[in-house]
Amino acid sequence: MAKNIEVKDLLDAGVHFGHLTRRWNPNMAPYIYMERNGIHIINLYKSAAKMQEAGDALSKIAASGRKILFVATKKQAKEIVAEEAEKANMPYITERWPGGMLTNFVTIRKAVKKMASIDRMKKDGTFNSLSKKERLQVSRLRAKLEKQLGSITDMTRLPGALFVVDITREHIAIKEAQKLNIPIFAMVDTNSDPREVEYAIPANDDASKSIKKVVSYVSDAIVDGLSDRKAEKEAKKEKKEAAKKEEATKKAAKAKQPKAEVPSTDKEDKKAMKEAKEDVKLESKQETLDKALSDKKEDKK
Repeated sequence: MAKNIEVKDLLDAGVHFGHLTRRWNPNMAPYIYMERNGIHIINLYKSAAKMQEAGDALSKIAASGRKILFVATKKQAKEIVAEEAEKANMPYITERWPGGMLTNFVTIRKAVKKMASIDRMKKDGTFNSLSKKERLQVSRLRAKLEKQLGSITDMTRLPGALFVVDITREHIAIKEAQKLNIPIFAMVDTNSDPREVEYAIPANDDASKSIKKVVSYVSDAIVDGLSDRKAEKEAKKEKKEAAKKEEATKKAAKAKQPKAEVPSTDKEDKKAMKEAKEDVKLESKQETLDKALSDKKEDKK
């Protein structure tokens, strides 16, 4: 569960400052509080509610084990997003968005694997066997790939969600995510269309303080989700171990108990009864014979 956020903190960070009124998008009207000096002012109560909603949803996605890709290529957001994404152990794009990053993910993965193969070449000594020119070319390629894709090396499958700063600037990323039905979380300023994303957070996406405030909140929500996942895994592990221990105890107790006489089966019972009847018949015959002999002896007398 994402923590509550104070409206005063948002006010201090300048989250309420929108764009010039002449540059506004009419679809942002429900989130605009007023106009002042030709600038739209965002309703911070709605911003706080939307942040809470987005934080809860992102926490659940993180708890499910899926990745959340952070996207922010504008200058004032790059360092902030990279820092917060690393804190949450999530992939991020802060350089140019590589076309087909999502829709052509297989090709992007090939480029990431190329980075790994260059690293292996350096480890096993193959790199040193190349000519000076080839080494320089390979090194430049490695540096270029690292700059563009270094932050997504651990992303082996499509992300569970996107978090975007400034959807107008990152329109290509938005279109790709929409095509693949990947949920989008975004900071949406008054010049953007909130209908483009599933979870729109109305906020100033130009000021570094505002970006820091929103992105750090989102990052903390993701960390909470990861903590819940870890706790759940540990609880399951403990439960499994306890069940194994209990089973072992039962087996040990059963082994110590004296073996009870094995009850005879129906077949054995029938056999025993038959033998008993035969014994009775033999005894009866012996008695008859003895009596006949006794009678014979008396007659002779």
